[in-house]
Amino acid sequence: MPWQVQEARRRFGELVRRALDEGPQIVTRRGEEVVVVLSARDYRRLTAPAADFAEFLLAAPDLGRLDLRRPADPARTVEP
Repeated sequence: MPWQVQEARRRFGELVRRALDEGPQIVTRRGEEVVVVLSARDYRRLTAPAADFAEFLLAAPDLGRLDLRRPADPARTVEP
């Protein structure tokens, strides 16, 4: 349900509560979407810097302890 500016102004407390409980709230002016009200938690999540891919790989668990050897024999016989 979009909020008209004057309604959002009049019921600001409810607008904030709904942003916290239900998610982002859209405010319109003359039928045009102009503002989105969202919780601080959602805002931080959306504006957090993206993780660097190299840092992501370096943060991965050490796979050196896993036994990744496979049998040398072929899995199946392939006929021509």
